[in-house]
Amino acid sequence: MMHYIVFDLEWNQSPKGKEGAVDHFPFEVIEIGAVKLDENRHPVGEFRQLISPTVYTQLHYKISEVTHLDMETLRREGVPFEIGMERFLTWCGEMYRFVTWGSMDLTELQRNMVYYGMEIPFPMPLLYYDLQKLYSLQYRDGKEKLSLDQAVEELQIPVEEEKPFHHALDDAYYTGKIMEKMEFALVKEFVSMDYYRLPEGDDEVILTFPNYTKFVSREFEVKEEALANKRVNDVICCCCHRMLRKKIRWFALNPKLYVCLAICPEHGLVRSKIRIKKSESGGVFAIRTSKLADEAEAKLISEKRNEMKQKRTEKNREKRHRIGKQRAERKKAEGQKAGQIKSEEKKAEEQKR
Repeated sequence: MMHYIVFDLEWNQSPKGKEGAVDHFPFEVIEIGAVKLDENRHPVGEFRQLISPTVYTQLHYKISEVTHLDMETLRREGVPFEIGMERFLTWCGEMYRFVTWGSMDLTELQRNMVYYGMEIPFPMPLLYYDLQKLYSLQYRDGKEKLSLDQAVEELQIPVEEEKPFHHALDDAYYTGKIMEKMEFALVKEFVSMDYYRLPEGDDEVILTFPNYTKFVSREFEVKEEALANKRVNDVICCCCHRMLRKKIRWFALNPKLYVCLAICPEHGLVRSKIRIKKSESGGVFAIRTSKLADEAEAKLISEKRNEMKQKRTEKNREKRHRIGKQRAERKKAEGQKAGQIKSEEKKAEEQKR
């Protein structure tokens, strides 16, 4: 039987902030909490494990304030991360899908596993449900992200005195309650992909959703290499999956976001976006999304393209003017210096006479 593992983490960080942080290990897990739901989203089990930290051995004041945990408790009741993680994985079972509130928990869980030399047993790609995103899709515009306590209040889920927020198990409990109350079937197809581990070689990921498709590339050293890659910059119809002719070629809205407009002979206009993101190892990867567009959207894209083109023209004109001015100033300075040298030479000759 398939289960949903609704989990939450609490973590510590360097009390000195970024200056005292370990590379690729900004957060150290100090608590794992989870509830297990069956296929009908009914709770069938709970898991809680405190972790004894070994890297950041002093609690950041904000972490202590929010979680009400202290280092003495963590050392007394906590276990090494490797042991806690093995217990968690055993409890999860064999057939499950993770559910989180937000996208950070899975990344930090894997980051901790790598730091402690553990093998990551999760499938690739790692698909999960980001309930914060799904809640926004069902009750908002898909972009507005509510905090867990806001969603709990909005759905009128009772907050139990013995289950305060910002405890891993309690936050997982409330996330599970939200999942139970939602019309989950309406948003179930909108899975998320964790980007901590990226595709390798030609095993790029293509995800198909009811109204758009998503392509996740392999890792590249630099952005320019990613954008030049044909598999990244090709536009594919989100309905029939054929390669399309571009009506408006790729242009930049900002250094990390690119847009184009293509035409499918069967389904019409298709808008595509490429987002450039940093990978864990310091390189970059591309996420390309494609969806059908109407004439109004096409007009907006065309206007934006012209606007960005005008900005580039003005920027280039200013650059040329600045370079010309610098050259003129340099030429003037060189002329003045040459005149000064000539004057000094003339004076020297007159003195000799």
